Amino acid sequence: MSITNRTAEVFQILSKGQFISSNSADERIRKLFVQVEDNFAELARYFAEINLTLERGDEYFYFSRPEGRADLERKVESAYKWIDIVDFFKTHDSVFGSGYRFSPADIMVKLNVDAMLKSKLASLKRYTKADKFDDALQRLIDTLCREGFAELENEVTNSYKVLASFSYLESLIMSIHIPEETADEIPE
Repeated sequence: MSITNRTAEVFQILSKGQFISSNSADERIRKLFVQVEDNFAELARYFAEINLTLERGDEYFYFSRPEGRADLERKVESAYKWIDIVDFFKTHDSVFGSGYRFSPADIMVKLNVDAMLKSKLASLKRYTKADKFDDALQRLIDTLCREGFAELENEVTNSYKVLASFSYLESLIMSIHIPEETADEIPE
C-alpha cells in the first residue's frame, strides 16, 4: 500500500473517534484493517507528524492524542458513562463482547423478567434522556454503533454485531485498579 493510497480514508474514519475493526460487517472496513495492519509502522510515523498516535488494539485500530487537563476530565466523565453502558450489556449477557450478535427485541424480553437489568437501564436515563425502556435501549445501541463498537448487521431482523473495538472498552474497565484496602470503604 502506498502511504497515500488509502491514508485519507484511514484518517477520515479514525479522526472521528471511530475504530477500524477486523470483524466489521462492512467489507471495505475489513480490507482497510488488513492494509493498516500490513503498513502499521509506516502509517504510525506518518500520523505522528500531525500529532496523532495510531494505536493497535486486539483486532482494531484507533487514534489517540496527548491530552490537556480539561480533556482528561472530559475523558473521565466519558469513562464513567461507558462503564455504566458496558455493565448494562454485560448484565444482559456476560459474554456480550466482540462477535456477539443481538437484537433489541431479545434484550427487551429479558428486561421484562430481570429487575436488575431494568434497574440498570433506568439508571442510564441520564445518558439516554428517554422515559420508555425501548427508546432508552435503542439510544444505547445507537451510541454503540455511532462510536464504532457495534453495527447493524441485518436490517430485516434488526440484529446487531459487536465489533472487535468493544474490547477497547473492556480493556479500559479492566485496567481500573481499586486497591483492596479501599474496595470495601464507603465514600463520605
